[in-house]
Amino acid sequence: MIVARLLTSFAVILAGLALGYAVQVLATRGLIRLPVPLDALRRGLQRGALLFVNPVAIVGATWIVTIRDPALAALPLVGLFAIVSGGVLALGAARLLRLPPKKTGALFCCGSFTNIGSIGALVCYLYLGEPGFALVPIYKIFEELSYYSTGFPIAKHYSGSITSEGRWDRVKGLVRDPLILVSVSALLLGGALNASGLERPAVYGNVNAVFIPLGAFMLLISVGLALRFRRVGDYLREAAAVAAIKFAAVPALACSLAFALGFGSIDGGLPLKVVLILSSMPVAFNALIPPSIYDLDLDLANSCWFVTTALLALVLPVLLFAVQSF
Repeated sequence: MIVARLLTSFAVILAGLALGYAVQVLATRGLIRLPVPLDALRRGLQRGALLFVNPVAIVGATWIVTIRDPALAALPLVGLFAIVSGGVLALGAARLLRLPPKKTGALFCCGSFTNIGSIGALVCYLYLGEPGFALVPIYKIFEELSYYSTGFPIAKHYSGSITSEGRWDRVKGLVRDPLILVSVSALLLGGALNASGLERPAVYGNVNAVFIPLGAFMLLISVGLALRFRRVGDYLREAAAVAAIKFAAVPALACSLAFALGFGSIDGGLPLKVVLILSSMPVAFNALIPPSIYDLDLDLANSCWFVTTALLALVLPVLLFAVQSF
């Protein structure tokens, strides 16, 4: 059973990325003809997953989750702490490595932006079931807010522009973003159904058994559609620093905070296990967005994404062993 969970996680991640990349290569070389452009296909997959598949899964998982301890109200703050810590540590690493501003800005994005929604959510479901998956949207409540209110302006600063024009426009735009509105609405609806005492239909468990991996698979395909393999070998030093931050420093800090808040004694340590998994995820693909729009070192960001995602081959077995051990 344990081996099956590990193999399933690898299979979904590799298959999604490989399929997306294969379609990209074949379409670019004219070997296949798509009904829509690659960018439109990528956005369609993302919107389908985030506006339909994931919300249905979130409602179902939240409907049956049991939250007995008020300490879990701090879970979103732990998630925010992990994101901020990654960015701060990346800035420190950039100073130690004596990186120029454009590389520093890219390294900051890689340290801060983390793959919580697709790979993180999938691993939580496969390793911890629906109760673990239900805590993911709670953990990541402040994710988008931190990226757009702080992450993007900091990245812009290192591009050479010292202005913060548009910062608050981005923050205000969050409340109108349909992706965020739907996600939050699904969380609230699931919570309301949970509090109502209504019994969840038995078929919903089967639906989520399909929808949770499907949502992750669709997002991974969309990532594969935009993959670019560039000068990875030229940035091994920076990638190693980001890997140390992502897989060692941030999990240690986040789990220490979660343990201090008593998460280890709630539901058999379930919230602590969720924090361990989500704080140990690789660089998110959206870490490549600020470097691309602010003229930072995109090759550095791409290399850090590739290396940390590849290292999941080592990280996922360790995480599975860890969550099975406590």
